[in-house]
Amino acid sequence: MYRFSLLSSVLLMTGLSFSVSAAQVPAGTQLDPRQELVRQLKDEPASLDPIKSFGLTEAQVLRDLFEGLVNQDAHGQAIPGVAIDWKTTDNKTWIFTLRHDARWSNGDSVTASDFVYSWQRLVNPANASSFSWFAALSGIQNAQEIIDGKLPPEKLGVEAIDPYTLKVSLDRPVPYFPSMTTNFSLYPVNKQSVEKYGNDWTRVGNLVGNGAFMLTGRVVNEKIVLKPNPHYWDNKNTVLTKVTFMPINQESHATKRYLAGDLDITESFPKNMYQKLLRELPGQVFTPDQLGTYYYAFNTKRAPTNDVRVRQALSMTIDRNLIAKKVVGTGEKPAWHFTPDVTAGFQPEKSRQETFTQQELDNQAKALLKAAGYGPENPLKISLLYNNLENNQRIAIAISSEWKKKLGVEVKLVNQEWKTYVDNRNTGNFDVVRASWTGDYNEPSSFLSLLTSTHSGNIAKFHNAEYDALLKAASNETDDVTRNRDYNQAEKMIAEQAPIVPIYQYTNGRLIKTWLKGYPITNPEDVAYSHNMYIIKH
Repeated sequence: MYRFSLLSSVLLMTGLSFSVSAAQVPAGTQLDPRQELVRQLKDEPASLDPIKSFGLTEAQVLRDLFEGLVNQDAHGQAIPGVAIDWKTTDNKTWIFTLRHDARWSNGDSVTASDFVYSWQRLVNPANASSFSWFAALSGIQNAQEIIDGKLPPEKLGVEAIDPYTLKVSLDRPVPYFPSMTTNFSLYPVNKQSVEKYGNDWTRVGNLVGNGAFMLTGRVVNEKIVLKPNPHYWDNKNTVLTKVTFMPINQESHATKRYLAGDLDITESFPKNMYQKLLRELPGQVFTPDQLGTYYYAFNTKRAPTNDVRVRQALSMTIDRNLIAKKVVGTGEKPAWHFTPDVTAGFQPEKSRQETFTQQELDNQAKALLKAAGYGPENPLKISLLYNNLENNQRIAIAISSEWKKKLGVEVKLVNQEWKTYVDNRNTGNFDVVRASWTGDYNEPSSFLSLLTSTHSGNIAKFHNAEYDALLKAASNETDDVTRNRDYNQAEKMIAEQAPIVPIYQYTNGRLIKTWLKGYPITNPEDVAYSHNMYIIKH
């Protein structure tokens, strides 16, 4: 039997010294009397409902308002959250023991039934969750059948044995399942609040969470204000007295606000200021590798990008080295495969494109586009959709210029604010769309599953039965070498079919004030909880 508890989770899962999800203030540290943190968000969150959220923008806030079964430490390793113990004998049936002192912000106990309700709510097709696919990806029994409307939500493989014991049944062995429960889509929500207020349950005054903080103020596109949850089980170790998230989608604007002292931490900074910031802000500029890939997706369901020759030609002419080193230029690596190099358990093979010079790729691209029927007499015309961040615009201009110069492509740049961009992206109203993906868990399938036919995040609408079968086989594989071989074969198929174009691997570039401590800059998934942070005297 595998058993993961406060001590053995460290020994068996991480090999690291034990850490807890709380602010670790060294003895003798002088804390600032004003413990109010101001954090940037890249955009206004689409929703504060865990099942209605889209990704990183919402996740930063949700991690403070809610808590899942498992949290992450500063290195991305699984540590106790609501669950203090988890065990399995076969990696298919997991038993989670919940802490008795977990409380909702209204003082009620958090129980196993809350997780049952919340996970059933996630997969219920009536709720049209943007993250329901994650339950199926996690392997929770019957999740996909419920999402497809073939079974009722009550058939989901999750059961409350008693108020503090949760049983999760998977449809295949998933040895890293506890780590997957750190994803915000699997956070519990308060049934009483949801049913009482309906769609308004996430409003100030209505939202009942179980995280370290509570929602106390919100002005759309201006700020989201949180204060400590007095009922949180580890509230005694919460140092901050107030957290304000400020949605600022312009990197230059965020940096100006940071330099003016209005922000303690940014989500990014203008790449062209990197060297200047290094000189002028010693100890405040951070760019570690991040578990994420910046990419372009093609609309495979309509002309002209439903032609693989067109997709291949456009992919080949993107100079990934130029984009990573010159246009972005803060330590990013060119992405020749979708799965980042930093991904645990992934040994990438060199891609075919990587073996050619850029000139050779350009020549191949011209031949492909000609074969597809495009040239001076009939130029390829496409739209390129991206959300309005300066970095996205610089990359779009650089790549569209390459396409025009090398292939004569006429590109219409479509720059939209986040919500409109998401709507058009999700409805397929684009030829090429800027996208990015950061791992929901640290394993290659977190990236490669995105292109399976049933994945709601498959914005390219790429459907390939052979690819689906390959990912399914990998998910059932217990041999690491064989699984890695399957993953590399999947990467080859992506390169050949080109539903997407990986462009560069992310670094976690941000500015952090020297007085802000506890931000987990070493976490490859950039999972951060305000509960861990504090401000020293300055």
